[in-house]
Amino acid sequence: MGHALELAREALLSGETPVGCVVADADGRIVGTGRNRREERRSAAAHAEMLAIEEACAALGDWRLTGCRMYVTVEPCPMCAGAVIIARLALLCYGARESASGSCGSVINLFMEDYGCSTEVFGGVMEEECAALMSGFFKKLRGK
Repeated sequence: MGHALELAREALLSGETPVGCVVADADGRIVGTGRNRREERRSAAAHAEMLAIEEACAALGDWRLTGCRMYVTVEPCPMCAGAVIIARLALLCYGARESASGSCGSVINLFMEDYGCSTEVFGGVMEEECAALMSGFFKKLRGK
């Protein structure tokens, strides 16, 4: 999660919502990273999780990320939660809850549904640090 926080800080410095994400294989090697790039790419799909999944798939040569783990600073939205499920990630660890669109239990829990594969989900990992980045970003944004 420490590396995901570094990526979130990079996103913040670039004027993006501070979300960072890392995908590690079963041996713990980082195979994909991402940070929010929606503003930079002018793309609604350029979320940290989507970019990390794309990079991990390319690195492993498969769309199935079976056995891989994702670490993301903020609870995934429905699009990203769906991508985690479709990619068949074994584990999802997130930091801060997302009350507006969180799909691991804050708004809805997509991981409770039977999609034929299961992902273990753990929230609250380094929650204070992750939440502080988000709240600081939105306070500054509202202050403008």
